[in-house]
Amino acid sequence: GRFNGAEQLFWPLPGVHVTAVGYAGGLTPNPTYQEVLSSLTGHAETVMVVFDPRLIGYEALLKVFFERHDPTQVMRQGNDIGTFFRSAIFTTSEDQQSQAEQARNAYQLALKQAGHTGKIATEITPAEAFYYAEAGHQQHAARNPGAHPGLKGTGVRFPDAG
Repeated sequence: GRFNGAEQLFWPLPGVHVTAVGYAGGLTPNPTYQEVLSSLTGHAETVMVVFDPRLIGYEALLKVFFERHDPTQVMRQGNDIGTFFRSAIFTTSEDQQSQAEQARNAYQLALKQAGHTGKIATEITPAEAFYYAEAGHQQHAARNPGAHPGLKGTGVRFPDAG
């Protein structure tokens, strides 16, 4: 899965304490990796980021999110196809929900200004449950130096605030 490569994108950011990979946005309680791959559970492969908002703002995390994958792809990332590869942000507060929606709108405008014709397909919804992925998926890139996240962005920079 791409979640175990995507989590490493957040590791170098100051104020990020830990990441974990798992499943969110689905119907089945405590799904397994194989169940998620069936597309029957409705879950997305997800990275949970625990951060100190005094050291890093939520907008900085959103910048990494939007720049480092292609949010215009529907139910896929590159060659990885399935509902579990959909672009999604699961928020934990109304403030995060609002900021994520504003970031999506700002990035959509940046895409348009750069001549990109895609429409952002990112699902933004309150987190209902996060289920940790199996131990073999956690911190995968740390155990496999040189592992590539397997994600490709659009090449369009997230707009600076202000």
